[in-house]
Amino acid sequence: MSTVSDFIIQRIREWGVSRVFGYPGDGIGEFDGALGAAERDGDGLEYIRPTHEEICALMATAHAKFTGEVGVCVSTSSPGAFHMINGLYDAKMDNQPVVAIVGQQGLNSLGTGSQQESNLERALADVAEYVQTVVSPEQAQAVIDTAFRTARTRLGPTVVILPHDVQGMTMPDLSPESWVSRSSAVAPSTRVTPPETDIVRAAEVINAGSKVTFLVGHGANGATDEVLEAARLAGAGIITSLRGKQVVPADVPHHTQQLGLLGSLASYTQIKNCDTLVLLGTNYPYGQFLPKSGQARAVQVDLKPEHTGLRYPIEVALWGDVKETLTALIPHLEETTDLSWQNSAAEDMRDWEHEMEAQANVRYSDGVNPRAVFHELNRRLPAEAIVTADAGTTADWYGHHIRLQRGMTGDLSGRLATMLAAMPYAVAAKFAHPTRPVICTIGDGAFQMLGMNELITVKKYLSRWENPQLIILVVHNDDLGQVSWEMRTEDGNPLWRTSQDVESVDYAGWAELLGFTGIRVHSDEDVAGAWDRAFATRGVTLIDAYVSRNVPPLPPHMTFEFAKNTGEALLKKDPFAKDVIRDSAEAMVTEGVERIKNAFTKNNG
Repeated sequence: MSTVSDFIIQRIREWGVSRVFGYPGDGIGEFDGALGAAERDGDGLEYIRPTHEEICALMATAHAKFTGEVGVCVSTSSPGAFHMINGLYDAKMDNQPVVAIVGQQGLNSLGTGSQQESNLERALADVAEYVQTVVSPEQAQAVIDTAFRTARTRLGPTVVILPHDVQGMTMPDLSPESWVSRSSAVAPSTRVTPPETDIVRAAEVINAGSKVTFLVGHGANGATDEVLEAARLAGAGIITSLRGKQVVPADVPHHTQQLGLLGSLASYTQIKNCDTLVLLGTNYPYGQFLPKSGQARAVQVDLKPEHTGLRYPIEVALWGDVKETLTALIPHLEETTDLSWQNSAAEDMRDWEHEMEAQANVRYSDGVNPRAVFHELNRRLPAEAIVTADAGTTADWYGHHIRLQRGMTGDLSGRLATMLAAMPYAVAAKFAHPTRPVICTIGDGAFQMLGMNELITVKKYLSRWENPQLIILVVHNDDLGQVSWEMRTEDGNPLWRTSQDVESVDYAGWAELLGFTGIRVHSDEDVAGAWDRAFATRGVTLIDAYVSRNVPPLPPHMTFEFAKNTGEALLKKDPFAKDVIRDSAEAMVTEGVERIKNAFTKNNG
């Protein structure tokens, strides 16, 4: 006799899913039991159980990012489902297909406020593209299929709610019957190509430009060759969003990396001067860094049509997959012989790389230069490396110093910008690609939130990974650094130690307690050797880097507001004012010297 739970497990497999991330509980108990029975029979799903339901959802999102598959997470009823919400918002904001299967108390309890009975449909309605409670066995097939189909096509999370008693009900064979849908485990293709007339219009806009810039996002994954060919024909410079970093190899000279506070001066210069902007698979949210209205003609390609025209006034909106759309567009692009714009972007990027190296070589008296740590990591990144980052100051150093070559992968929580994702992402990456080296870069605040406990998950599952190399870099400065700088630069407020201090912990000692390798870095001279030792270690290594908390994450272009707010904050008795002034002066002098040197070199050939 097959139950609803048995059917759903088999249906998940039919949707091409072999791994789920779950945490048990009584509300999902029948389904958990069926998962266990299927595992014993050798026909189940790989069930990964981290230390918290939020991590389940973050890992499911990361699985979708690193594989292109649907991520699946499982939890009990209201307490587990509520814990999952942040991870599901990560999927929603970063446009990733995730299906959450959550338990519920029995049907008779619905609406009665019984123990752990909550209105999950209402609670999850905002985050989910589709949320539905299964109230009968006959409904289960259509609901589970709709959840997977919707996640695939709308690129977001969906939720299936399973009351405890329904989980164990007998699953009937469905026959023609009123009100009963007989669905299928088939999703429509998302390899969408816009109409030829729209393709031609887009080509006309690009061909008319003399200073064309491509802004490339994560939605262009898999279209690397097409992006490069289109840029070659148009003589375009290329900028990538932080999550699109991996799409364009770093050794492409006219790839100027990121834009904005975490970006390069070369990208800022491109955007300031371009006459044509082509947005490829990106919903880049920072409008203050995009061209002025009327400065640039614009074309946008996106698989989510609601994104087109949202951030910048565009002339042609192409609803389609980036790879398929560029394949159709390329034959209509005229090859330019004037590569001055592209060469200018490449030259500006060479100058920026010199500046980043100079910034990494600055020495501070109050701790290791965090830029040096990332700079030395970048020099040693192995082929096929996967790099994750949190959304604190590590994201600044990741954007400024990490250069992903073809075959490498990097990611972080993008639009949600949660500090919590770096470690769950890294662990999910090891499950998705067990032969590849993974490097997690994470701040001490984020590591205390969802990092330290996930080392326990790593210990539990380490033997499953063919290549067990996992390196965790903890940026240890006893400060919620990104928020501290945001307080200064955005609001003109001094650092408030009551909220910003992070209790210092021996993170390397914690790793050693679990049987892993711990390396403590107290000086800049120790950085290179620490990375060499970590990459020579086959297992898990944690590098505990004691860095300065006062190194400023300087934007490539300093606005008046940025400088004014920072100055006001320091005058309001910022507890680290002297250190911030000293370290900022070091960084800004280095920045200024490099820019003067670069200008002198250009002018004197």
